[in-house]
Amino acid sequence: MNRDELIVRTRQLVGEGDRLVANPSLGALQVWLKRSDDLLSTAWGEMDRYHLAWLLVGKPRGVVRGRPMAAHEEAAYVRDVATQKTAALRMSLDAVERQGMPFVGETGDRSAASLDRPPDRSGLPGDAGLAERLAEARRRAAEHRDHESPRAPRPPRMTR
Repeated sequence: MNRDELIVRTRQLVGEGDRLVANPSLGALQVWLKRSDDLLSTAWGEMDRYHLAWLLVGKPRGVVRGRPMAAHEEAAYVRDVATQKTAALRMSLDAVERQGMPFVGETGDRSAASLDRPPDRSGLPGDAGLAERLAEARRRAAEHRDHESPRAPRPPRMTR
């Protein structure tokens, strides 16, 4: 998938999410969630339960258990989940479109990103000088390891 295709498909899903909030339908929500999950996993990789919990996707505030939902409860559930997932899709769109971040599923044209090398296994762009800059940053940090130690003796009444 190239960057332009991801942007177009994400915008479509954001629009569908907005329509679900305005006109909730549980069946439409289930199809939309599957499509958006597929797109996000293709672009960014599989999300585990931790990531989904962090995004609060699929965790509505007022969960109904042990009985069928009433129509107004179902509509509230659809709105809540669609709002959360649409926010996640907007973050993805911002990352690809405005920030030009490389993504896991990226193939083909990368004109929106000014990267000379393909992303490495972590999804970050390759950079020839990165190792040297990282070593320098670690050296400088090592010079300041003592900053967390106490600077003045503690008065006896403060010591237990």
